[in-house]
Amino acid sequence: VQLQAFGGGLVQPGGSLRLSCAASGNTFRTYAMGWFRQAPGQEREFVAAIRQNSHTYYSDSVKGRFAISRDNSKNMVYLQMGSLKPSDTAVYFCAAGRSVILSALGNMNSYDYWGQGTEVTVSS
Repeated sequence: VQLQAFGGGLVQPGGSLRLSCAASGNTFRTYAMGWFRQAPGQEREFVAAIRQNSHTYYSDSVKGRFAISRDNSKNMVYLQMGSLKPSDTAVYFCAAGRSVILSALGNMNSYDYWGQGTEVTVSS
């Protein structure tokens, strides 16, 4: 599976942005998908995940502001980000995992494939 994330950019605080991640192959629906982010000088952290059954999960820092979704017919996963804060500034990565158990959705090691990242800057 090859993943390509795009849609990042510069946005003002309080603004919105939608990230997209395109996946190759014809087994996309069999993967749990996750979004992670890495701010400068920080470790990569979990943002959101969507399982094969479309159940969604979020980190506390983005819950209520971000929404993850998937379109299996297009091999796409999306991250709709709203009420953006400067602390959301980071490179965002999408990831795919075939056998990601519920308790490990936030663990980077649970995912088998990673995209190259797209940069999001929240600044006035």
